[in-house]
Order: sequence, then structure tokens, then C-alpha cells
Amino acid sequence: MVDERIKKIAKILVDYSIKVKPNSRIMVRFTSEANPLALEIYKLILKNGAFPVMRPNLQGYAYAYYTLANKKQLNTYPIIEDFIIKNTDGHIYLGGDFNTQELTSIDPKKMSLRSKLTKPIFDARIKKNNWVLFEYPTNALAQDAEMSLEEFENFVFSACIQDWKKEGKKQDAIKKIVDKGKNVRIIGEDTDISFSIRGRIGRKCDGHYNMPDGEVFTSPVENSTEGKIAYSFPARYGKVVDGVRLEFKKGKVVKATADKNEDYLKKMLNTDSGAKILGEWGIGLNYNIKKFVKQILFDEKIGGTIHLALGHAYKEVGGKNDSAIHWDMIKDLRKKGEVLVDDKVFMKKGKVQLKNF
Repeated sequence: MVDERIKKIAKILVDYSIKVKPNSRIMVRFTSEANPLALEIYKLILKNGAFPVMRPNLQGYAYAYYTLANKKQLNTYPIIEDFIIKNTDGHIYLGGDFNTQELTSIDPKKMSLRSKLTKPIFDARIKKNNWVLFEYPTNALAQDAEMSLEEFENFVFSACIQDWKKEGKKQDAIKKIVDKGKNVRIIGEDTDISFSIRGRIGRKCDGHYNMPDGEVFTSPVENSTEGKIAYSFPARYGKVVDGVRLEFKKGKVVKATADKNEDYLKKMLNTDSGAKILGEWGIGLNYNIKKFVKQILFDEKIGGTIHLALGHAYKEVGGKNDSAIHWDMIKDLRKKGEVLVDDKVFMKKGKVQLKNF
């Protein structure tokens, strides 16, 4: 018997997040662990009179590819995947790792090379503006979160099954502040960093692209970032990098250190000319997410945190930075710290201060 919460998530993703319409072609990429949800989504797409394109992502295939693919294979553009992306109307991506450490030993140069090559596919998906990501609860993710599977399922469904239209209305006031804002300063433990958002606009995140959702984000002006930041949690991008500390001058990282996998951090910063520049400032607003679980889809939404992403900037908010990477890193401000927008306190100890604007 299917968990009723899985049916609710499927309905949110199909009928709210991407609004599946009759005769549309919808790609669903899913891990084997997420098959129960993929099947419910498949049924709903058919009931909506649309055409599902199912793309299973099975355990072990990514590892086999990166260990066995030769230089020609790594450098060959995936034209079939390109065709699918360009000829489908909506995309649902269901994560759900069997092993979150599967690619830990893979040479980061291979992953960086492949990211650069397949970036047009990523860009085409973003341009469609009709996609959503969901992380299905698995034993591997529960172990990383230091929870039982049942506890992690409760955590995931609590974060996701909400009235997203209502949450979107709450985010309107925050978006207005970001739209009008010119300068941002973030102060916290080992952190004092500032950047301009002049001319940029805020983007609400109320369940249309990520699930769970719950943030407002924009893109810093590319050459404006100054100062230093010590991130609060480990940052995963293929490998886990812990204790990340970055210093910026004139918009670029000039010093990068980490307690774990510092060499990997530095290699990824050299992916391309845009990898050392901030592409995003995001404000975590999902207060049903209270615990760091080592999955960025959840962690960047933790109510009372901010995240700054290195690399690719979203053009729809005015961002101009281009990069093959987009690496979110999180600063927890719930116990200590504040965010100033145009010298007014915007967030203090994790709470947005709307009364100041």
C-alpha cells in the first residue's frame, strides 16, 4: 500500500510545481530508490492527458562511467540527452541516493570536464522554466542525517507538504526588500562580508523548482564582493569539503581554506573564470527545516540561514556570472549574526525583521 504522503508529494509536483497540461511531454528522471514516487507521478501525468518520458538513474552507473570512460567518451557531447531536454515541456528530477559517497574517489577533473561539456543541457533546462527537484527519503540520506529512515521520512514530508501558495504570499514582502535593496552586509562568527545587489531582483521560491522549497534569492553584482566568510556546515559538490573559509576582493575569491578536502575546493575554484565569483545570495525561510542533514536541497532552505553560491548566476534575477559550477555553501545565523540591507537590520538571529522596512 502506497504511503498517502507519497501521493500528496506526487500531486504537488505534477499539479502545482510544473502544472502538467494535456498533450505535454514530461521527463521524469529518478533513482531506483525513488521508484514508488516515480510510479505515482507516472500515473498522474497519464491522468492529466500528458506523455511521461521516464529516465531511471540506477545505482552504480555514475561510478562506472567516471571510472571507465576514456577521454573521447568524456569529451563527447550527449546528443540524445540534449534532444530529450529540448523536446520535453517539463522536467521532474527525483533524487534518492543509495550511497551518498559513491563518487568520493573520482578525480574531480573528470567531473569538472563533464560539467563544462554538458552545461548547454543544464542551460536548456533552466530556459524551459518548468522543472522541479525532489530528494526522496532513503536509508543512505537518513544515515547522513543521523536519523532512522522513519524519522527522515517524517522530516522530508513535513518540509514538503505545505500550502505553497500561502508561503509564496509570505515571501512577497521579502522579495520587495531585495528588489529595492542596494547593499548587503552579512556579519557572524568569523564572517564580515558585503556585496551589492543594486539593479538585481529577488526570486521567490515557493515550490515550483525545488521541493522542499522556502527561500528568496538574488545574484550579487559580480565585482562587488568584499570580505570574508566562514561557512557553518560541510559543503558537498561531488566530495564533501568541511570548514570552508573564503576571502573576497573585487568580487573574486583570493584565499580559500578548508579543514577537509582543501585541495578539492581549490581545484573546483579553478574550474573556469566564473567559479571564484558569487552567483547567488539566498535566504533560508523554511522553518519546518531545523536540522542540517547534509543535503543541499534541504539545508539551503533552513529557516534562519543564508547561503552564498559560487559560480553560475541565474539570469532571471539579473545575474551575469557564467560557470560550469553552482556550489551552495551555508552560513547559520540563528544563534549569532545578522544581515543588513542598506544599513537596516534585515535578519537577526535567524528572524527576518520586516518592521525595519
